[in-house]
Amino acid sequence: MKRKQVIHENYLDKVPVHNPAIGWKTDEAGTVTLEIENKGLANRIAQKVLKKPKITYIHLDENGSFVWPLIDGKSSILELGKAVDNRFGEAAHPLYERLAKFFQILDSYGFITWKE
Repeated sequence: MKRKQVIHENYLDKVPVHNPAIGWKTDEAGTVTLEIENKGLANRIAQKVLKKPKITYIHLDENGSFVWPLIDGKSSILELGKAVDNRFGEAAHPLYERLAKFFQILDSYGFITWKE
């Protein structure tokens, strides 16, 4: 029987990429707001019946607003973490645990994908 080779990938080496369907803007204070268009039949019904907005706005916190514009499809989480550490220092610690959780949340909502 052949054994399946298991490849262990380091999460911090992953390279995030913005989902091109997600719009975003930065205000004067530097806060990033993601603009999520509510599409599909269920959303159209909810918009009519429940007055669900056509676009949902998600305001990122200070750390998220710093990281989001740095996502360029080239920088790994490890590299982004160095920029966060330079900007926020101890206030961002535990740095990589928080950053990993941030990216897991972005991924779970489909706001980012991963470069192959």
